[in-house]
Amino acid sequence: MKMPRIECQSCGRGIAAGPVAGRPGKGRLWRHDPPGRSRLYGTALVSCPGSLAIVDLPLPARQLEFAADETAEPDGIDTLPLF
Repeated sequence: MKMPRIECQSCGRGIAAGPVAGRPGKGRLWRHDPPGRSRLYGTALVSCPGSLAIVDLPLPARQLEFAADETAEPDGIDTLPLF
């Protein structure tokens, strides 16, 4: 599954965001290191403060849209829809 990239509010990097269960249109940023981590902290593991933040996802699920020609009834069929 390809995940959208959202700009982290703390470091400005584009980070993948996965969907959050029960919250349509919301996502959680993946854990990531701040830019220049090795220069600032050496070998210590330090996450960016914006890691795991909940953000708005672009284009949440939308209803499928049909083109006008697909909704037209074919000629010669005179049946009623069941549903």
